[in-house]
Amino acid sequence: MNQDRVVRTAKERDLDAVVALRAEMFCAMGVPVGAGEWRRNAHEWFADRLDDPRCRIVVVEVDRVVVSCALGTIRDAAPSPSTPRGGDVLVSNVSTAPGARGRGHGRAAFDAVMEWAQTSGVERAELLATVDGRAMYERAGFKETGHPAMRADLRP
Repeated sequence: MNQDRVVRTAKERDLDAVVALRAEMFCAMGVPVGAGEWRRNAHEWFADRLDDPRCRIVVVEVDRVVVSCALGTIRDAAPSPSTPRGGDVLVSNVSTAPGARGRGHGRAAFDAVMEWAQTSGVERAELLATVDGRAMYERAGFKETGHPAMRADLRP
């Protein structure tokens, strides 16, 4: 265990770091991030959810610097055979600053979100994995489904 690591729920003072780590996540996925309005919108989105009981934003601090984060969001969805009461937890924004990788910080943030998810009353968690994160998620019980994500851009 890392003695100088603090895992906690995010606060308003952490939001710049959470948005910066989100940008790092996109970079790791090969997605161009640019400066763009998405960063301002993301900051506002995270700020609006700091006290939302259907959302958990976790940060990991080392020497008072946020080096990793993870997000869990309870999504509303109709009941199905795999989730008879409906809904699920989307795990996302699992990211670690490049200089802090390989020390278990991302795993600590992810584990904290999963502990919250276990107490949420929701029956299933879902995520989209990068190649680098896949083994960690598989160790936590995530399995690839036969239905990969598909997306369509709805902007005019």
